[in-house]
Amino acid sequence: MPIRGAKEGARSDSSELIVNPSPPACLNLPIISLSDVIKQFGRLAALRGITAEFLSGRLYVIVGDNGAGKTTLLRILAGLSQPTRGRVSILDSTDPRAVREQVGYMAHPSLLYDELSALENLRYFAQLYRINDEQRCRSVIFSLKLDPDLTRPVGEYSQGMRQRLSLARAVLHDPKILLLDEPFSNVDVGSARHMVELLAAMRNRGTTILLITHQASLLESASNEFVWMDFGKIIRRSRELELLQAL
Repeated sequence: MPIRGAKEGARSDSSELIVNPSPPACLNLPIISLSDVIKQFGRLAALRGITAEFLSGRLYVIVGDNGAGKTTLLRILAGLSQPTRGRVSILDSTDPRAVREQVGYMAHPSLLYDELSALENLRYFAQLYRINDEQRCRSVIFSLKLDPDLTRPVGEYSQGMRQRLSLARAVLHDPKILLLDEPFSNVDVGSARHMVELLAAMRNRGTTILLITHQASLLESASNEFVWMDFGKIIRRSRELELLQAL
């Protein structure tokens, strides 16, 4: 079973994929809520009392300087780190670890096995999610413009190819929430734009996406909202990147 709506070999109409329609009323409910979330590492406060809501079926682009707390926020939402104080609710659960199977996470490390091929990697991760569908693995690889029949080990891939395969791993189980940390790092412009098209299509079908990037301009036509973080806080939110930068 491929990614929702994806057909192997079909060319995507970017004008349809990037469309950002007004979401139906049922999507105007928060799927992620944070209340006064603080994260400390010793004396360092990485997050300083974040209170925010993120709605279902939206693409949020999180921007900010290095050290702003962006990665720490995503790791807490992924259930990989616990807040020092505060409350986090994801999919009506206050324990992100309890809903991990409904969350896809792409970190800075690819989390791929270098000695395995792309298809072998996704077969392994499919087993972890109890997915017994060879065609689904192949379709997801193909959707990122990679060759599922390529037997070359992932350790010999370019960094851009590894990033695309890492995204394939993150979306393999068709998650309700997708958390992406710098997915376009070392990816050529053409491939990055295709990745944006894929993400916009997933958003249009109801997936909630939180994406950290220093290349926010790639997502100007796809993002529902840009979120600016600084010194462990969310300081601004805007539907337009230019307005966010001007403030």
